[in-house]
Amino acid sequence: MRPRLFLFAALVALLALAGTAVAQPKAKKARRAYIVDRVVAVVNDSVILDTELTVRMAPYEADVEGIEDPKERARRLEKLRGQVLDELVNEELIFQAAADAKIEVTAKEIDAAITDIRTNNKLDEKQFQQALVAQGYNITAYRADIQRQLTRVKAMNQLVAPKVNVTDDEVRARYDQMLRRSEAVSAVRLSHMLFALPERPSEPEVAAAKAKAAAAIARVKGGEDFAEVAAQVSEDGASKGGGGELGWIERGSLDPQWESVVFAMDKGEVRGPVSGPTGLHVFHVTEVKRNDMKTFDDLKEQIRGELRRREMDKQTQAWIEDLRKKAFIDVKL
Repeated sequence: MRPRLFLFAALVALLALAGTAVAQPKAKKARRAYIVDRVVAVVNDSVILDTELTVRMAPYEADVEGIEDPKERARRLEKLRGQVLDELVNEELIFQAAADAKIEVTAKEIDAAITDIRTNNKLDEKQFQQALVAQGYNITAYRADIQRQLTRVKAMNQLVAPKVNVTDDEVRARYDQMLRRSEAVSAVRLSHMLFALPERPSEPEVAAAKAKAAAAIARVKGGEDFAEVAAQVSEDGASKGGGGELGWIERGSLDPQWESVVFAMDKGEVRGPVSGPTGLHVFHVTEVKRNDMKTFDDLKEQIRGELRRREMDKQTQAWIEDLRKKAFIDVKL
C-alpha cells in the first residue's frame, strides 16, 4: 500500500515544529498559516489529496464552463467533483488490492505505455510535454497516473478475469437472440417525436422533457395512433407535420448509440426516451427489413468475446463494491 499517509503526517509534524521555533523569539507577532495541501478522502491507510482531485478534474471542467447561471454551474461542478473523487477512491482500493496481491508495474512498462500514447497521438517530445501542461500534469504526476492505470489493468486480469466464465449455451442463446432481432435487420421504417432541450440543460429541464416523453408513450400504448400523437406534441418542426415520419433508415446511417436501440426494435414497437444532441427522442418502428445472417460457427467467437466483456464489467463492479464494503473510507468534501 502507498505510504502517503505517513509522509503527510511527518510533513505536518515538521511544519508544526518549525512554526514553534520561529514564533518563540517574537511572541507578540501574529503567526501566518500556510496550507500545503488538503486531504479530500482517506482510504484505509492512504489519503487522496486535493491536488490529485484538481488534476483529475481538469479535463472535465470544460463541460460546465458554458453554463451561464452561476448557481447551476457551481452545483454541476460540485457534483462532478464528487463523482471524480468517487472514481479516485475506487482506483485507490484497486491499487491497494493489487499491492496486497504483489502486482507491480515496472518503469519499462510505463515507458512503453507513454511511447504508445505519443505515437498514437502523433506527438513529439515537446508537443507531448505541452499537452501534459495543458491538462494540468507534469511528467512525474503523469507517470504516476499511467502506473495506476496499468496496475488497474493487471489487477483486473489477475483478480477478476478468473471469475468470468461464458458457457457454450450462453453463446448459442445470444446468437439465437441476434438472429431474431437487431443484427438480422438491414433497415427499419422509423418515426419519432422530439422533446427539445438546450445545449446544456438543467436537471429540471431534463425532468420536464422526460415527463412529456413518458406522457406521449403512455398515450400510444393506450391505443392512440403514434402519428397523431407526434403531430400534436413533437417539437421537431421538420417531421411533426408528417406524424414524425423519418422514412426508411439503413443500417450504418445512424449514430451507433441510436442504431443499437432502433435496430433492436420489433415492428410496431415504441421505445424511449433516448438522448440526442437536441433533446429526447421517442422512436416508433412501423416496418422492418431483414437479411441473412452469418452462421453460428462464423460468429461464435465474436459473441463469446462480447459476452466475456459484459461479464467482466459485471464482475468488476461487484468486486469494487465488495472492496468498498470492507474498507475504511472517509470523504471530506
